[in-house]
Amino acid sequence: MNKFLLGLYQPYKYLIALPLFAIDTLIIVPLVCLASLFSRRLASTLGALWARIIKWITPMRVSVSGRENVRPGQSYVIVANHQGAYDIVLIYSSLGIDFRWIMKKELRRAPLIGYASERVGHIFIDRSSARAAYRSIQTAKATLVDGTSVVIFPEGTRHTDGQIGRFKSGAFKLAFDIGLPILPVTINGTNKIMSGGIGTLRPGKATMTIHPPIDTTVYADRQAELMELTREALASGLNTKEK
Repeated sequence: MNKFLLGLYQPYKYLIALPLFAIDTLIIVPLVCLASLFSRRLASTLGALWARIIKWITPMRVSVSGRENVRPGQSYVIVANHQGAYDIVLIYSSLGIDFRWIMKKELRRAPLIGYASERVGHIFIDRSSARAAYRSIQTAKATLVDGTSVVIFPEGTRHTDGQIGRFKSGAFKLAFDIGLPILPVTINGTNKIMSGGIGTLRPGKATMTIHPPIDTTVYADRQAELMELTREALASGLNTKEK
């Protein structure tokens, strides 16, 4: 986007987009909490609606490829690269799979959002002890059935330069413990839509590539090889100019 158009976007962002973001959140989040009393899947659908509204207001154009790699009714450990905060909007609005996030236990205390996340069934991982981690894994096993998947960013932090950072092993240990295949998903473009704080927000296009799933049972004793294979899959979907 050239400087002239970006300048025109600034009053829209502060006078229209951001107030609408707040209204969207204040309306949808309580509805999510209410819907969770009847159906977590309905509550998750409302969460996706929240993200679609954010996507439309921004605006963020989205292109998704590889949907044929998803088998209906199959649960996955979805592993994605992490470019920025808008990854959440992109995945929630456009992935088209019922899923739960893996979150640090500290996020449970976040005002309103933490409570809503708990009601939907997002999984809070407690790494304070082996016993606490085991309980978190058991919770995940009970949740991830009948096509409900889990999304993890194995880099553990954002890489706004469009590259893929070093993986942490947690996502892969979880996939082994739960016995689910890994579904690699490459994200492109969200780092340009919001590279930092809300002041960096701009309109743009994001893409998401869903790669063929990886059977974790084949790599039961070869976790490092599985991590590298997954990383290669994600890297293959990066825009050529960002590799």
